[in-house]
Amino acid sequence: MTRMTVNGEAVHYKLDPETPLLWALRDASNLTGAKYGCDDGSCGACTVIADGRAVASCTVSIAVMEGANIVTIEGLSSDRSHPVQQAWAAEQVSQCGYCEPGFIMAIAALLQASPRPSPEQIDELPNICRCGAYLRIRRAIARAAEAAAGPAPLPLPATPGSGPARLSPGSSAEEQVSDANRPLSG
Repeated sequence: MTRMTVNGEAVHYKLDPETPLLWALRDASNLTGAKYGCDDGSCGACTVIADGRAVASCTVSIAVMEGANIVTIEGLSSDRSHPVQQAWAAEQVSQCGYCEPGFIMAIAALLQASPRPSPEQIDELPNICRCGAYLRIRRAIARAAEAAAGPAPLPLPATPGSGPARLSPGSSAEEQVSDANRPLSG
């Protein structure tokens, strides 16, 4: 018998402790958003968030998850208002939809850990989209990161006065705008 919190609710599974979390969620809790795809964690279709990090639920037993706080796609947002879900829809990422819940959960965990993930961090996501929607997925990640964290801060000059001059001393804003609109050559 294993106890954990799933989507904010205390759960007591009366299953073999070696039961994969995926099957406990799908069969005992009727939370079918996490999908079965590979049984070894290589596809990411079963990804859930456990204690703030993305976990392939097909690879961990409920015994290992004893006492954990689990969030599934069903618990991420009751009205699909999570920034990742909003960005996923706005970028029209969905194709067949099989990878969708796992990708959304992996991205949500990534953004929670790193609000502005690097391209390398995004590349490290283990999830697979068999439809090949990777460019839209990257755009959705960027959109969700911006929505969750706000716009990127402007870089500050290293020392006061060392940044690019917006106006030359003694010139007006109108003169500067006029100069900016001139062609670069002659």
